[in-house]
Amino acid sequence: MSLAIVVMAAGKGTRMKSDLAKVLHALNCRPMIHYVLDTAFALNPEKVVLIVGHQADAVKEATKAYRVDYALQSPQLGTGHAVTQAESALNDFEGEVVVLSGDAPLVKPATLQTALDAHRQKKAVATVLTAALENPAGYGRVIRGEQGDVLKIVEHKDASPAELAINEINSGIYVFNKKKLFEALKQISNDNAQGEYYLPDVFKIFFSKGERIAAIAAPNFDEIRGVNTPEQLKEAEAILLANA
Repeated sequence: MSLAIVVMAAGKGTRMKSDLAKVLHALNCRPMIHYVLDTAFALNPEKVVLIVGHQADAVKEATKAYRVDYALQSPQLGTGHAVTQAESALNDFEGEVVVLSGDAPLVKPATLQTALDAHRQKKAVATVLTAALENPAGYGRVIRGEQGDVLKIVEHKDASPAELAINEINSGIYVFNKKKLFEALKQISNDNAQGEYYLPDVFKIFFSKGERIAAIAAPNFDEIRGVNTPEQLKEAEAILLANA
């Protein structure tokens, strides 16, 4: 089966308190985006598409050693809008698409391979990488059925008390059927407080059509940690050093 990987790396990263593009911040002396691309290429994909936006030229320069196709997201109108920019680069591709975030550098290739294998085995339209948290406050929850398939993905603010009691969260890392993904992206809207197109909204489309959604739990939360602040950057550095 063919595999393509889309890496979202267009964001400014305001909470990093720096003018530097978020994915270019140094993580143990290397740009954060290098860790994500190393993981992507470890899966031997047919194609890798890097979505650039803020300081696009600097991100391209920092990643020129990698065999990637670049897609420009300008302006930045949300994660769904970001992935949509990869459609033309994947025009001739058919297969699965893994979506990674340029600010989540700790996920391991073996974990992604497990998610990909499960996605194919279950013949799912989409597979969500999840993690269990003792305190999942603020994170979207993954609601599973008796057979383990995903019944619902709900944001914290929209969750019922029973759903808030669930500690399995959505990591924002996914495997999709390429054709179904881009069909669904054309149907999502930006009718929300931010006026943005959110990638998780494609699941509403899939659920409405009765499509199969799978979920695979990462071995631990550390792998799906996002880096959004200088403090989280230091935490990621410590985790990498401890696992070196």
